[in-house]
Amino acid sequence: MMRSRDLTTLAVVLVSAMPMCAQENRHSNAKQEAASAGPADDASMITEDVLRHHVSVIAHDSMRGRVTPSRGLDRTAAYIASQFARFGLRPLGDSGTFIQHYPIPSGGRGQAPNVVGLLEGSDPALKGEYLVFSAHMDHVGVGQPVGGDSIYNGADDNASGTAAVMALAEAFARAKERPRRSVIFLTVSGEEAGLWGSAYFASHTPVPLDSIVADLNIDMIGRNWRDTIVAIGREHSDLGPTVARVAAAHPELRMATIDDPWPNESFYYRSDHYNFARRGVPVLFFFSGTHADYHGPDDEIDRIDFEKEMRIVRLLFYFGSEIANAADKPKWNPESYRRIVGQH
Repeated sequence: MMRSRDLTTLAVVLVSAMPMCAQENRHSNAKQEAASAGPADDASMITEDVLRHHVSVIAHDSMRGRVTPSRGLDRTAAYIASQFARFGLRPLGDSGTFIQHYPIPSGGRGQAPNVVGLLEGSDPALKGEYLVFSAHMDHVGVGQPVGGDSIYNGADDNASGTAAVMALAEAFARAKERPRRSVIFLTVSGEEAGLWGSAYFASHTPVPLDSIVADLNIDMIGRNWRDTIVAIGREHSDLGPTVARVAAAHPELRMATIDDPWPNESFYYRSDHYNFARRGVPVLFFFSGTHADYHGPDDEIDRIDFEKEMRIVRLLFYFGSEIANAADKPKWNPESYRRIVGQH
């Protein structure tokens, strides 16, 4: 999550953190479960263990806090790309890869990565329309030591959201039936510096911008309330009523969606969905709020509530399936469109 003031202004080594045989057994078991389950049970592939593993890689000390740009961020992107390839997604990055590079803005030197994968839809009439799941994979790097710890790992901000995108990609890719629309799985960088990666992606989309029907952005979903997720932007489109209906249809998830309880913080403008919204794409931003460890070295994996996060990500799977399979694409509320899109 980008700070308010910013509004103006080891892939191989890490994969070995879980023995390869354990990874293969886990994914083999997930595929066997999906093969014996109905479509409504595809979400069962999204587990605490899957999310914990991804967060343990992304928020590992060796990533050095994933500041943009950095070697740790590049390693994170390489890890995500390797997983997208393993899930069977199609690469939408540069030169047939999963990595989309962009130049550091404002006269900065070098470049930074986004990671983009595609699951093609099953309906010939709708597969040319795209749902995007997005999350930022960067954090703030190494900072002032606190208790001898200077690595700001960002387990919640935003390894939790990045792991969610990866778990969703695997669940959609391994589901018994593909969604009718195509789905793009996107992890961006530079969010903490000023929404750099999403700004570049939204202005250099690998598919026509007007074919993107919605962006569901995920940022900091591993802490705070156990039974509630904030869906910022619910009032701006019919995505709000749709997610409420989907949550009500799945009481087993014990997860209520609520409006933004912090309107004075302007969170709607502070994460990557905004670069889609201002270009006319309906969005929802899923967020559990900040906490005392925000942008500090204590945002560690042992403080993530993976059981809660699992329920949120399963809700997002059902919600994304609803959007990707619906006859009609999401619609803006006219006044919100005039206010958010019309000003650009």
